[in-house]
Amino acid sequence: MSTVRSRSLKTGAAIAAFALALPVATAAGDGLPLPVEDSPNGVLSPDGTSRYLTVTLGARTALLAQRARDGAVTSRASMRGYYGIPLVAYDSTAGGIAHDGRTLVLIRPRAGFPRKTTTFAIFRTKPFLRLRQTVRLRGDFSYDALSPDGRKLYLVNYLSATDPTKYRVRTYDLARNRLDPKPIVDPREPPDEMNGLPVTRVSSPDGRWAYTLYDGNGKHPFIHALDTRDAKAFCIDLEGPLFEGQNAYEMKLALAAGGARMDVLRKGAPVATVTTATFAVRTGAAALEALDEATPAVDPDGPSGLWAVIAAVLIAAGFGAALWRRRRSNSARRTAAAAQIVP
Repeated sequence: MSTVRSRSLKTGAAIAAFALALPVATAAGDGLPLPVEDSPNGVLSPDGTSRYLTVTLGARTALLAQRARDGAVTSRASMRGYYGIPLVAYDSTAGGIAHDGRTLVLIRPRAGFPRKTTTFAIFRTKPFLRLRQTVRLRGDFSYDALSPDGRKLYLVNYLSATDPTKYRVRTYDLARNRLDPKPIVDPREPPDEMNGLPVTRVSSPDGRWAYTLYDGNGKHPFIHALDTRDAKAFCIDLEGPLFEGQNAYEMKLALAAGGARMDVLRKGAPVATVTTATFAVRTGAAALEALDEATPAVDPDGPSGLWAVIAAVLIAAGFGAALWRRRRSNSARRTAAAAQIVP
């Protein structure tokens, strides 16, 4: 149950017009089977003090740690190959950092779908950036989440070479270098019920829970609640007239009341609330009554769902390699700006 921001409105409009002329294929849930799946803007540490980003330097990737308040580089590391900060939702939400701030995961972006092998680079961030291990897996995976202590890596394993909606969530033990053969599923739901595109994500204040809103693959949207501490998953269905026929990409999630309540917002207005202790859902007037005026929900920044549609179309059209090369070219242009801070 994890796009790329347009670099200009003109470019985005041109690609959208071209994309809409092509047949649309269904993209995957709980992951990013995208030609470009790394965040160009990096990822912010949970405490908000540091930002991590990657820069391509020829055949190597430079990983930079910046002080968030002024952009000063505090640490850097490099490795052979092309890696990036992973995305976790189609609104460009970035992931890869554990809640304790000590583990950072990079992914080698795909050149197409499916890929035969998937590679992750695991870094320690404190007291300075250092490559801890490289994880190479046979098959097509994407990054989903990390446990709060950075010991468990949650992955999306794509099972079909032609249908990216067929997937399972898997756990990789970074201490034992072991992929758990058992997938993580909601015991209350048939496994195939968890399909769709990941629209947006929020995490609980302690980093234990990753809540991802999915479009439901043409049905009703739902929230995938992943317990990253205990390796459990639950699906929270969003049903009823308020959600039938609605554009899920106009919706966002916001936590309130210290994480005890999660609000589903559409165009900034609450349409449902979820009690995170029980996953009970209230909609309409009941949702409004549940709102705590002392802790109003905040509509997080993020682009519309346009790029989700574009990304799915590009997969179907086979443009993975082309966009990957374009991403490398964009990174190369940023190299000049980073040259004075990266040897």
